[in-house]
Amino acid sequence: MNDTPVVVQAALAGAGLERVEGFPVPETTDAVVKDALAAWDAGAAAIHLRARRPDRSPSTRAEHFAPLVEGIRAGQCDAILNFACGAAEAEDLDCLALGPELASIDCWDEDPEGFAIDRSLPALRDVLARFADCDTAPELRCRHLWHLRTLLHLREEGLLADPLRVQLVVEDGSATAIERVLRMGPLLPADAVWSVAGLGLWQARLNVLCLIAGGHVRTGLEDNVWLVQDVPATNEQLVQRIVRIVDELDRPLATPDEARAILGLAPREAPPAAVDLHLTAG
Repeated sequence: MNDTPVVVQAALAGAGLERVEGFPVPETTDAVVKDALAAWDAGAAAIHLRARRPDRSPSTRAEHFAPLVEGIRAGQCDAILNFACGAAEAEDLDCLALGPELASIDCWDEDPEGFAIDRSLPALRDVLARFADCDTAPELRCRHLWHLRTLLHLREEGLLADPLRVQLVVEDGSATAIERVLRMGPLLPADAVWSVAGLGLWQARLNVLCLIAGGHVRTGLEDNVWLVQDVPATNEQLVQRIVRIVDELDRPLATPDEARAILGLAPREAPPAAVDLHLTAG
């Protein structure tokens, strides 16, 4: 039996809010903070945190992340805050001035017509150098197996340190997608920390597959707005469900401090400090 504690990460809201109008997806600062605290209280050790500009577009500005961090830490939440940086270029990662423990970056971008395209090695090198300068650990989000090979190449160059933190984004639960998940493990170092972002109703099924295969889990409204068919979910409900499944599979649930050790992050030595809302770095 795998007795490694399971890190549950809650991804609260995605970039494409226009695709989920009418669902209880947190959008305002107060709503995001409320959902983050509820997800943490339900058992999430990490919160995938996305910031927005006043026009609702995704932001990587410190000034837009700071109120979220302050509100969450004011609630005595000790969860790992994983800043969503998407496909931002190195010069646009202003949010790293806040010193997050963890931040996620995509191994793909979109062309002008919205089609996914692989990011170049030079762009990823620049981003990882910026992460290193800010002492922030990267989580790499991958759509395809060849993205993992890119990560291993960057590891060989010394730009990624062990343990690798990998998020595989899977659009469905087809046989091909499941095979992709099952093939991922052997490509990664033994101490890599990985999970699957399953979209829609496939989320819970892929979470279970990931748990059985020895991975960790990501849940939340960013990837799936349904509890079951035709029943809208909340972030709290989705975390509660996966925590029940973890328990039924007889896997221990990681606390935030245990998750830090698993992810190779520094121990939290003191309660989170308030964030300077007047910070306007970069």
